Amino acid sequence: MKTLVTGPGGFLGRYITEQLLARGDSVRGFARGEYPELAAIGVEMVRGDLADREAVAKACQGVDCVIHTAGKVGVWGKWFQYFRANVHGTLNLLAGCKEQGVTRLVFTSSPSVVFAGRDQEGIDESSPYPRRWLSHYPHSKALAEQFVLAANGEEVGGGGQLQTCALRPHLVWGPRDHHLTAQLVERAQAGKLRRVGEGQNLVDMIYVENAADAHLLACDALASGSSPAAGNAYFLSQGEPVNCWEWIDQILAVAGLPPVQKSISRRAAYSIGAGLEAIYWAARRWDHEPRMTRFVAQQLATSHWFDLTAARRDLGYSPRISTEEGMRRLGEWLSEQRDSGGSKAEGAGERPSHF
Repeated sequence: MKTLVTGPGGFLGRYITEQLLARGDSVRGFARGEYPELAAIGVEMVRGDLADREAVAKACQGVDCVIHTAGKVGVWGKWFQYFRANVHGTLNLLAGCKEQGVTRLVFTSSPSVVFAGRDQEGIDESSPYPRRWLSHYPHSKALAEQFVLAANGEEVGGGGQLQTCALRPHLVWGPRDHHLTAQLVERAQAGKLRRVGEGQNLVDMIYVENAADAHLLACDALASGSSPAAGNAYFLSQGEPVNCWEWIDQILAVAGLPPVQKSISRRAAYSIGAGLEAIYWAARRWDHEPRMTRFVAQQLATSHWFDLTAARRDLGYSPRISTEEGMRRLGEWLSEQRDSGGSKAEGAGERPSHF
């Protein structure tokens, strides 16, 4: 099988690419930057921008499946930037699939597309999109997800139909994570990490290799014209919700840091976030994220964990690597980083850290 991976240099995208290669598939990567290390392991790299419809269509030529992980992440910035990358880029990719006869597309979405600022306890995929969003990221991803799922069953060039699905991995973590883990460590070292809320909220998260496994399972599931996965979205996680702040303390522990000591109420964090957003908006500071936003305050103080029945049933998904083993591997990588003085690697990124 030949698979096009968008964002192959990102955290999750690289694991997906490596797993595809490991099982003998050929991979074409589409990214804005150059990644010689991927070319060196056999990836056919194509450089381009998702907003360039012609370049996207060319990248889709001759592939069997597209795994779309690329996009603009974060919780701050101009709407146009998020729309251009996450919505317009996805529409270009759908058009490229239909023009070039690609019959399978797996879209990396996010559970935040259905987050309305309240607790989400054991919800499944029937949970509706909210009427309003507190951040451009989940809004743009929700629009893109809807376009992807609506395109399921549409005819493609050369005959056949496009089969699509969307995956919603929550809080992806593991070795080589230069986003979530790096931000936690940096803020803890600077004494700027605060527990938000009462500290009892439960959250789902997912080890990166398990998230990558799910993308390959989805790609394979869509090979069947009658797959129940076609046209549907799926939550992904370790399958065992954890206390958010105890889990953060575990990450800090394997990084050799003490647990979070200071806290702030949910209401205060929300108010600070609203104030900082107003200041950044007035100053047109689009290139730097505020330390707190309304969206981040709500995410850190609420529970959000999900029912994985559909992913287990339709994709055959089951976490292959336990949380304990994943934490051990993360600790080894962090230790190697400290010993080598490792710096942050460039990555396309496929989800916001929320920290």
